Amino acid sequence: MSTIRITKQFSFETGHALYGYDGKCKNVHGHSYKLSVTVIGTPISDTTNAKCGMVIDFGDLKKIVTEEIVDVFDHATVFNKNTPHVELAEELAKRGHNVLLVDYQPTSEMMVIDFAKKIKSRLPKNIKLFALRLQETDSSYAEWVASDNA
Repeated sequence: MSTIRITKQFSFETGHALYGYDGKCKNVHGHSYKLSVTVIGTPISDTTNAKCGMVIDFGDLKKIVTEEIVDVFDHATVFNKNTPHVELAEELAKRGHNVLLVDYQPTSEMMVIDFAKKIKSRLPKNIKLFALRLQETDSSYAEWVASDNA
């Protein structure tokens, strides 16, 4: 049986600020992120299995990514918890805003590393995360590829 890669795409809106950055992104701003999740495996060959012919049901992959990433990050503002942005985060949270404090600078590069860890922990044993692509703007994205991180 052949090894196959499948990809599902997701979208979400997230705000962030990069503390200590020397450009405009030091200011609180947001992006319409697009996340492509590619997994790799062998299609199920058991004809008695309702998911015969699938590497993983797209619905099952959607559930994992939605619970781990989209539902958490959509319409949230992300700050590094180890910066003075914590004061701003606390004030926003008091006012009912969805604020996430992470232990990294919330760049696309660091977010995609975080996302890879979260998704990998939820995949069935026979399915491997192959790659993630987190698109921040129409012309800018970060990629995580399993073979680069072996």
